[in-house]
Amino acid sequence: MAIVSGVNIPDNKRVEISLRSIYGIGPRQAKDVCEKAGVPDNPKVRDLSDVQLTRIREIIDREKMVEGDLRREVNMNIRRLIDIGSYRGLRHRRNLPVRGQRTKTNARAKRSKRVAVAGRGRTTNKK
Repeated sequence: MAIVSGVNIPDNKRVEISLRSIYGIGPRQAKDVCEKAGVPDNPKVRDLSDVQLTRIREIIDREKMVEGDLRREVNMNIRRLIDIGSYRGLRHRRNLPVRGQRTKTNARAKRSKRVAVAGRGRTTNKK
């Protein structure tokens, strides 16, 4: 396996797809890195030469904010929102959806696991 930015990228996948396993690199960024590195036809990672792999590593290290640095910056931005007391910060603090989603129904993953309440649910028809 090739290591780029401290992440093992899969050998058996195409370069653009493999680079997406790095936090902070999506489809657009991966394509951009391949173009700048001069990697033609999107080959599989195992078919890359050492020179091409080195070029990809250098471009990502030099131009892109990925992995630990990006995670740290995102967490600092969330901390800042919480500290200044903005609405988005309050939503983060309460562990609720931040971007306007409804919470009466849905938002299960963000809120918590559903808890059964006695006396609710299936009704029985007694006559």
